[in-house]
Amino acid sequence: MISPECIWPLGAELGEGPVWSSRDKAVYFVDIKRKHVHRYCAETRETMTWPAPSEACFVVPSADGDFVCGLRKGLYRFDARTGAFDKLKDVERDVAMNRLNDGFVDPQGYLWFGSMDDEEDAPTGALYRVGDTGAIERRDDGYVITNGPATSPDRRTLYHTDTLGRTIYAFDLDEDGAISNKRAFIHVQGTAHPDGMAVDAEGCLWVSLFGGGCIERYSNDGKQIDTVAFPCSNITKLVFGGDDLRTAYVTTALKGLSAAKRERETLAGGLFAFRSPVPGLPQNVLMRGLVRAS
Repeated sequence: MISPECIWPLGAELGEGPVWSSRDKAVYFVDIKRKHVHRYCAETRETMTWPAPSEACFVVPSADGDFVCGLRKGLYRFDARTGAFDKLKDVERDVAMNRLNDGFVDPQGYLWFGSMDDEEDAPTGALYRVGDTGAIERRDDGYVITNGPATSPDRRTLYHTDTLGRTIYAFDLDEDGAISNKRAFIHVQGTAHPDGMAVDAEGCLWVSLFGGGCIERYSNDGKQIDTVAFPCSNITKLVFGGDDLRTAYVTTALKGLSAAKRERETLAGGLFAFRSPVPGLPQNVLMRGLVRAS
């Protein structure tokens, strides 16, 4: 059995969006509600935290050595050396209650990200891709809470999550970033909600369950084949890291837990790690649209 270990019991209110930096041998992730970007160094176990100007919703590495961070209402360049955030693009300034949510860089180096209703009620969220010129292109909409996205190893399928609908959708993905043939791929059973996900080298999806206390692994035909249990309820996202891409780093959250559960789940909001039986896919870096010229 896989036994996750809490490697940093930081008590994040809404830990999310881990990414692996092979350059730093470190995991970067965010705490959305506390407006923080965090770093955990795998070899030294040293940690670092930076305050963000607003809710830090995702962070992804860029080919220019910096990061791009999705804050509440826009995309920002984040310099981990100085802690500075510099605005790149406004997003959905006209939708007052929306904020950005999960983000992902595809194998071609393009940024995909979603938005959501921060009250978790109205279907005002959308899925976006940033093009070569930096233009923000809407690809899908009608979501209350967006999550994912992720791509298959052959780069032909995009997966994206309707969290409140408990459904992960699959789309055909072409070389130009257009998506088509939207279909329900996985329906999560029970009361838990699918949150962030990652795809491994075999094309299987590892889906974090908010309120489910576990990560479920699904085959590339949508069948559940494994479960990794955690000592806390709200599992938010994972990333594969380490030199062999077989160490899974997992974010969790306190958000939504009652006072009794917060007292009982002493490791909730911590950063966890476990060894995977198969490697994940390499961490993609942002190379298109928002990269600073060298």
